[in-house]
Amino acid sequence: MVRHYVNHKHTGTRRSPYRRKVVGPVVGILACAAAGVVEWPVGAMVYMFRRMKGRRIMTHPVHVVYPRVSRAIPI
Repeated sequence: MVRHYVNHKHTGTRRSPYRRKVVGPVVGILACAAAGVVEWPVGAMVYMFRRMKGRRIMTHPVHVVYPRVSRAIPI
């Protein structure tokens, strides 16, 4: 018999290995897309003059918005 090891750290709970977070990451993706629609063109304009600042603006939705929203909703 083969036993499957489930790392509970990634499932969001220790009670059931099959319960996963769904709502938080989905809302996080939507928030990331909404922030990206606004911040990516602004970052592209800034990138022409100040490259590092433009890169930080363009990566903000992925590095800041998505993780915060995803972790804020525990479902």
